[in-house]
Amino acid sequence: MPQVQAVVFDIGNVLIEWQPERFYDSVIGPDRRRAMFAAIDLHALNDVVDRGGHFRDTIYAAAEANPDWRDEIRMWHDRWAEMANPVIDHSVRLLRSLRQGGVPVFALTNFGIQTFEIAEPRFPFLREFDRRYISGHMGAIKPDHDIYAQVEADCGIAPDGLLFTDDRIDNINVARDRGWQTHHFEGPQGWADRLVAEGLLTQEAAQ
Repeated sequence: MPQVQAVVFDIGNVLIEWQPERFYDSVIGPDRRRAMFAAIDLHALNDVVDRGGHFRDTIYAAAEANPDWRDEIRMWHDRWAEMANPVIDHSVRLLRSLRQGGVPVFALTNFGIQTFEIAEPRFPFLREFDRRYISGHMGAIKPDHDIYAQVEADCGIAPDGLLFTDDRIDNINVARDRGWQTHHFEGPQGWADRLVAEGLLTQEAAQ
């Protein structure tokens, strides 16, 4: 494979756990959570935010449109910081080790404008990327081809020089189709092993 010129991290479930169902299970119980998610496509609602829709306005409008679930839907906004956690510490160490080794590191993430503003001060490592591609600011989300094309045009690196990790296989598949090198993230150790295999980190630096 061509030499990797930059490493591209997804954020949700790669650097920060993102499990809204787990949050709701802990607050309203699994049965009520399953009923709510069956009645309302909250992930599709989140996609609206990730494409640039205003976070509070989008969630609160959905809450008013679904009065049976009004309080629970509002939690997606009001308690979002509890959903986006905890940090995946090993992944953050890998990010920092790559940068310390002089490897350019980018973020490519489905993230709303306002949600990223909430996350950034809570997670200082979000400021440590060489380039950040935030879907809310780009008007497109993964796995839309357009968001990958925007990254390619902005960074000026040929697709086969980018090594991208993401927890969602649909996002990985589109990147691979465009010629990116890819790694399906299923845990930080597998990602560490891939970075070592590519010669980007030593075994010690990948701990």
